[in-house]
Amino acid sequence: MGELATEFEAGFEAERGHLTAVAYRMLGSRSEAEDAVQETWLRYATALADPAARAQVRQLRGWLTTTCSRICLDVLRSVRVRRETYPGQWLPEPMVRELPAADGFAPDPAERAVRADQLGTALVVVLERLTPEQRVAFVLHDVFAVPFATVAEVLGTTAAAARQLASRGRRAVTAPDVPRHTADLAEQQRVFAAFAAAVESGELDRLVRVLAPDVVLIGDSGGHFPAGRRPVVGADKVARFILGLFRQVDRRGGRLRARPVLVDGAIGWQSETVHRDGRLLRMVAAYAVHDGRITGVFHQLNPEKLAGLPPFGPDDAWPPRPAA
Repeated sequence: MGELATEFEAGFEAERGHLTAVAYRMLGSRSEAEDAVQETWLRYATALADPAARAQVRQLRGWLTTTCSRICLDVLRSVRVRRETYPGQWLPEPMVRELPAADGFAPDPAERAVRADQLGTALVVVLERLTPEQRVAFVLHDVFAVPFATVAEVLGTTAAAARQLASRGRRAVTAPDVPRHTADLAEQQRVFAAFAAAVESGELDRLVRVLAPDVVLIGDSGGHFPAGRRPVVGADKVARFILGLFRQVDRRGGRLRARPVLVDGAIGWQSETVHRDGRLLRMVAAYAVHDGRITGVFHQLNPEKLAGLPPFGPDDAWPPRPAA
């Protein structure tokens, strides 16, 4: 059984990335997604120990996806009350990684797959509007192309009902007030470079031109730092808010470390400085980009959601150092 067990374990590990992606989109929390994947492994290992149960694992990815989705559905139902009592605005725990190439924006096949999978903080934020059942149906079918018959099996309903749940989720995701995020990484590079240059210049009009007229900014501090309890909406208001943040650091004479990163598969910004009360203030900013402008800005400041960030390098300072 040793070699067979190793083979089964290797099969699971090959699907771990896929399962984590499914769980994260459903739960909006990296730690909860990892817990769901671990629970999926435990159920898979239990099934392998029972010949009758092992016989049900005919198509590994399908079986694991179904099992993981059921676990996520249970979690979603239990966290809804917690989210309703969350202090201030809620944003997902970001998935942050270093840029994949020297320039950070090479549109390789892996990054095209990221876009096809609709990665991005904006999507996870809007999924919070859905019921657990709508969210599971939409993510499985619209993001991962799982057939409605399988979706129905996960939800314990009919294929027709699953189709309706996904349709309701789709309408919410494409509602007019949802920040659109359609740009590939090359376009994100251009927009983000213009955004960073405008912020560094401190010129309000220049920053406004990079923002969509109806841009929305959401900040989540989890009650640990001051943050708005409502979104900031509109290019002028968002621009003034962002420039105000940088001026606060300048007035205190504080050091700001910052660099571009990938946040949930899209271009983002990782920074840290010292808060006026002496605490380390870390932030991950994610952006939604559509039609050459930023449509959504998402500031994650809650230290409980920022564990395991990539370390800064010696050149990660603000303003950016000129190229040698």
